[in-house]
Amino acid sequence: MKVLVPVKRVVDYNVKVRVRSDNTGVDTANVKMSMNPFDEIALEEAMRLKESGKVTEVIAISCGVTQCQETLRTAMAIGADRAILVEAGADLEPLAVAKLIKALADKEQPQLIILGKQAIDDDSNQTGQMLAALLGWPQATFASKVVLIDDKVTVTREVDGGLETLELVLPAIITTDLRLNEPRYVTLPNIMKAKKKPLDVVKPEDLGVDCAPRITTLKVVEPAKRSAGITVPDVATLVAKLRNEAKVI
Repeated sequence: MKVLVPVKRVVDYNVKVRVRSDNTGVDTANVKMSMNPFDEIALEEAMRLKESGKVTEVIAISCGVTQCQETLRTAMAIGADRAILVEAGADLEPLAVAKLIKALADKEQPQLIILGKQAIDDDSNQTGQMLAALLGWPQATFASKVVLIDDKVTVTREVDGGLETLELVLPAIITTDLRLNEPRYVTLPNIMKAKKKPLDVVKPEDLGVDCAPRITTLKVVEPAKRSAGITVPDVATLVAKLRNEAKVI
């Protein structure tokens, strides 16, 4: 069984994000970048399925700038067998990414695609769902448990009311939630081995995909700073302030 795992290069979660002075976007110059944390969870789950003998090959893919090769090398150090980079512009929209992954899925014919539920840079939470629609495959989002048996996968997903369990017939798409697993650390020997694993680079034109943006970002600003709180002497004063100043009741 072949599993496809898309991974995204994002600003490291430990870095304080800053907006460019011209308000055109987030400043990424000389900023530490790393693999999207939810994608790490997706890759870890794929590796556990492979180690259990249920998966034979794990392919990591990424869409973006040339530097995404570093992210793919990390994915191969974690355990992916090979990697594919779709070299494109930095500002790919979720629909464009979904189309690129679909083109690769048509070529590679995986039985399972595991993605992180969202990326921590744009928080779109759209690519997995769009990909399922484009491929016409069943999907299970926000997965907190995955059990693969023969040609079916049982997924426990987190919903507002608690937990929901779905059974999907392969091929299928799963997006991972935070509580699915704990990603492993990358060891130095595996980093060295990853340098010898194959990494193919293709262009969107090679896949016949149009990545032209459909959305224009007009302005990006930092959130307003919160004002300091105050202490009120009694409930009556609190209610008066909520009604007259905050205008929330």
